[in-house]
Amino acid sequence: MKINHWFFNNLMKAVFGLTCRIDNTQLSRLPKKGPAILIINHVNFLEVPVMYMLLQDWQVVALVKKETWQSFTLRTLFDPSKMVPVQRGEADRTALRLAQQSLEAGNILVISPEGTRDNGHLKRGHSGVSLIAQRAKVPIWPLVFYGGEHYWRNLPRFKRTDFHIVVGHPFYVDSQGQALSRDVVREMTDEIMYQLAALLPGSYRGLYSELEKARQTYLRFDPGVTSNLELPLGPSSKIERGFHRNLSPQL
Repeated sequence: MKINHWFFNNLMKAVFGLTCRIDNTQLSRLPKKGPAILIINHVNFLEVPVMYMLLQDWQVVALVKKETWQSFTLRTLFDPSKMVPVQRGEADRTALRLAQQSLEAGNILVISPEGTRDNGHLKRGHSGVSLIAQRAKVPIWPLVFYGGEHYWRNLPRFKRTDFHIVVGHPFYVDSQGQALSRDVVREMTDEIMYQLAALLPGSYRGLYSELEKARQTYLRFDPGVTSNLELPLGPSSKIERGFHRNLSPQL
C-alpha cells in the first residue's frame, strides 16, 4: 500500500471510529478472495470510504463511474488498481471485458447494480451485473448497508451514527439455456435485486418493496444454502430487533 493510501486509510479509521458505530461482524462471512461478485446497495457517500477501509484484507476490485477514475484527488486517496472505470448510461463493453478479466484473476468484483445513490430507497438495477454474472458463472454475494444516511444530521449534534452491514447468502444466475434477450436479462436483474432487498428493513427496499412478487427463475443456490427471501430479516422480526440492540462496534 502506497504511503498516501496508508495515511488516508488510517485517517478514515480515526474519523469513523469517533463519529460512527460500525457493525462489521458479518463481513467475516465473505470469502477473502474470488472469483466472486459482491453486490451492494448505495445509500450515500459513507459506504465507499467505510468499505474501502474495512476490506483492505480482501482481494476486491470495484466498478466505479469513470468520473471517479479520472479524478486526481480520488485517485490519490483511493488505490486505482482496485477500480474498473465504467461509462454510465451506455453499454460499456470495455468495462465488461475488464470486469471479466478481474474475476479470472481471482478477485471479488464489487458492483452497485443501481449505478447511483438511492438515498435509502432501492432503485431499479442495471443489467450489467446479470451479464457479468452469467458469463463468469461465479457466486454472487449480496451485502447491504443502512443507517449511514443519518451521518450529516448526527455530526453537528456530536452523536455517533449507527452504520449497519448485513451479508446475505450467495447464489448464482443461470439462464437455463435461454438466449439473453432484453426480457430475460431484465428478469435476471430484478431477481438479483430482490435478493438484495430481502436483507434490508422494509423502508429501504424502494422499488423492490413487495417481496412477495419476487421470483427465482434464473437463480440457483448451492445445496443447503437458503434463499435470502427466506431469511427472517424483516424489520419486525426477532433477528432484526436483536441486530439493532446488539451492535458490535469494531473500530
